[in-house]
Amino acid sequence: MTENGHAIIVIIVMGMAVLATRIVPVLVFGRGEKVPELILYLGRVVPYTAMGLLIVYCLRDMPVLEAPHGLPEIIALAAVTVTYLWKRNTIFSVVIGTALYMFLVQSVF
Repeated sequence: MTENGHAIIVIIVMGMAVLATRIVPVLVFGRGEKVPELILYLGRVVPYTAMGLLIVYCLRDMPVLEAPHGLPEIIALAAVTVTYLWKRNTIFSVVIGTALYMFLVQSVF
């Protein structure tokens, strides 16, 4: 099969996966029915859990014993935290932190 054929198959499968994630909750819970407390609880705690997991994943290989001792990561993490507390905008904070990290890694450290 050609590369275009593979690309078309991947696009179709991903489209079906996205459609399924939109349709399954409606099929399971119906329209207008009360959502179970467990699902509401998961909706409250999973975003914070996922963010914590991403932070651990990003910092797991931080070189603490070698120069620059993780300073770019720490500075970028602090920038993300400060900009989020300032603007309460997750995307803005991540973009600022990523740009600062890339600047620090490529030109300063």
